[in-house]
Amino acid sequence: MTSRPRKALIIGAGIAGPVTAMFLTRAGIETELYEAWPYSTGIGGGLQIAPNGMHVLAELGLADELIRNGSIAESFDFYSQGGKKLGSLNQNMQQRFGQPAVNMCRATLNETLIDKAWASNVSVFFERKLVKIEDRGDQPVIAYFNDGTTAEGDFVIGADGVHSAVRRHVIPDGPTPFDTGLIGFGGFVPRAVIEKLPIGQRVATTFGQSGFFGFGMCSPDPDTGAMWWSTQPSHGMTAAAYRLQSQAAIRQHLRDFHAGWHAPIPEIIEAAENIVVTDTLDVATLPTWSRKRTLLIGDAAHATSPHAGQGASLALEDALRLGILMRDGQELGMTFQAFEHERRPRAEKIVAIARRNGNSKREFSPTGAWLRDHMLKLLLPVSSKGMDFMYAYNPRAAA
Repeated sequence: MTSRPRKALIIGAGIAGPVTAMFLTRAGIETELYEAWPYSTGIGGGLQIAPNGMHVLAELGLADELIRNGSIAESFDFYSQGGKKLGSLNQNMQQRFGQPAVNMCRATLNETLIDKAWASNVSVFFERKLVKIEDRGDQPVIAYFNDGTTAEGDFVIGADGVHSAVRRHVIPDGPTPFDTGLIGFGGFVPRAVIEKLPIGQRVATTFGQSGFFGFGMCSPDPDTGAMWWSTQPSHGMTAAAYRLQSQAAIRQHLRDFHAGWHAPIPEIIEAAENIVVTDTLDVATLPTWSRKRTLLIGDAAHATSPHAGQGASLALEDALRLGILMRDGQELGMTFQAFEHERRPRAEKIVAIARRNGNSKREFSPTGAWLRDHMLKLLLPVSSKGMDFMYAYNPRAAA
């Protein structure tokens, strides 16, 4: 095998996969992208790309388009269950970090990335679920898929998410995703549901005695331009169990759980359709991110729960950093080791912060919730400075 790989097989066409494919293509490497699911549009809830992730999208020439199709988030405002403001975070992001934080529909991001990958001469294959990887000596690496097809390349990138099949190849008896004990509900409502409020382009989030609720603008679309989410203790219920219920039953659960919460939370629940339910999982650490000619990136390597708002941005960072390292033409194993050495400390720190943040959304006694709210009022101004390292990171110039 030559010291400069010529063909990459990328497994997973979510966020990290297509972006990695584009940066590897820029590095002169042929790329093929394989996704287990059929091609579809309009799938998923809302998310936020932080300034560090927006720098990567700017590198691809996509930042302005996604800002137009999304909504800049001017701050994160925190409230008590009764509606008392506790404080704000993440103000003046564009001025401080060179890019804004942007709310958007996950589907908009995914579709934009796939379209850009196609336009960048990346070969994309859907309905190809990975079965196994064969890596023998100086022969090409072979990926086997469930439809009986195979693909050969010089190396494999596992960008296939928290339930990564590639991870099982890299670490056959390794850790499985950790269930944080929280469950997420979310979706979209018409902009009119919250446009009458003085929220503007801020994201409003509320801590309850049990659980958490957030909402904000995410696109110009009048019908689905506001996103919302509810985080709750799972009490042993899985997302799959909720998904077996009707939308009416899920809505009733949300009504009951958030009964008495401040406006417009009840109005959002009443307006919600196509409610998405997800387990809240993370992968805190792995023994290694690579094995021979296969490397894990994004959620496959370091899945983070949503409580730091960094999952998508970390995946974008990974893609750009790997593309830059691959340009250097080092031996593949050295490149993979250098990538892990650079990325692991930052990723694991943010996964730990997200898990810790999730603890404030669990169940409290009335006194415990009151104490938490008062501590938040005191600590938010301090903790905001401690979070700057996440946003100030510029993946173009990282060491």
